[in-house]
Amino acid sequence: WRFRVALVLAHETGHRIGAICQLRWTDISFEGGNILWRAEHDKSGHEHVTPVTAEALEVLEEAWRRNPGPGEAPVMPAPKSPSKCMGSALAQGWWVRAERLAGLERKPGRGWHSLRRKFASDLMDQPLKVLCELGGWKTAKTVLQCYQKADEGQLRKALEARRRSRG
Repeated sequence: WRFRVALVLAHETGHRIGAICQLRWTDISFEGGNILWRAEHDKSGHEHVTPVTAEALEVLEEAWRRNPGPGEAPVMPAPKSPSKCMGSALAQGWWVRAERLAGLERKPGRGWHSLRRKFASDLMDQPLKVLCELGGWKTAKTVLQCYQKADEGQLRKALEARRRSRG
């Protein structure tokens, strides 16, 4: 169940697997529909709160049913130490196993972080400030240099829009 929670949260929030693994129940607001991303668990030290999708809330509710720990209890506890958060190395091992079970060859660039890049590309049409806030990026420069990748369809769409605007 932890793999499913991690996978959905990585896809739906665009956050790093390390930050996702460190989530505690006090960081989750089911009523507000948001997550507090603590600075001490963010690579860039950026504390922020983001709203989450219905899919993310659904998987968090599933995690709560399996592990309804009080207060500072981890959302995804370490299997052998339930009071501690699971480590990202465990999540990485699960990713490798999932690829193997799916019959996929290991491929450079594919892994948890590829979901962060996908998140940035999926929201390419949104204002950059909105994307940065949602994904927890401190600077737009990082997003533009490292995360957003335009595909051929987007490039063609941009050219068509330009052609139409010239009349």
